[in-house]
Amino acid sequence: MRVLVAEDERKTASFIRSALEAEHIAVDVCHDGPQALAGAMGVSFDAIVLDIMLPGQDGLSVLRQMRQRRNRTPVLLLSARGEVNDRVEGLNIGADDYLAKPFVLAELVARLRALVRRGNEPTPRLLRVADLTLDTITRQARRGATAFDLAAREYRLLEFLMRSAGRVCGRMTILEKVWDYNFDPGTNIVDVYVRRLREKIDADFERKLLHTVRGSGYVLKEGK
Repeated sequence: MRVLVAEDERKTASFIRSALEAEHIAVDVCHDGPQALAGAMGVSFDAIVLDIMLPGQDGLSVLRQMRQRRNRTPVLLLSARGEVNDRVEGLNIGADDYLAKPFVLAELVARLRALVRRGNEPTPRLLRVADLTLDTITRQARRGATAFDLAAREYRLLEFLMRSAGRVCGRMTILEKVWDYNFDPGTNIVDVYVRRLREKIDADFERKLLHTVRGSGYVLKEGK
């Protein structure tokens, strides 16, 4: 397992390197945005730890360019605790997870391993429910002849629901599988993303595929 750590605070970067190397993980470290982008595009890593606040080019810009160039390496964002909007933007443009500073090194290691495990899971290229298809390589969704653009988290949610087609998925299960960890149980983030997904895959079609099961969660299936 090889990880790129892009962190401008050298003491923090050193702590992360030591924690990962103690787990027998190979680590490359850089301290600014241009180096992070060059490293990500030039070397094959299993995961990248990417600080949002990098000199030269911020982490969100690095991430955006990576995804535009079809680099799908799992990315764990690091951010100051108050940078909520930046974290949300990062998840929307393709980050796989985030940690707010200060964080526990053991949790960082555990989340990286979870990202790598998920990335190594075998994935059939084309998922299908009725006339809805999802190409897991290009991340292109279609309903019949209509194509949809999906934000990163919308894609993750749709992929999970399609893999679970016909089964009711509770909100907490969706949080754990799509976001990889637990949010405050009172959050409505699942409902927000389900609503966004419905607007794309169901709103303009007579036959609805994404259904609410009152008191239980959501199910993607053909028919009522």
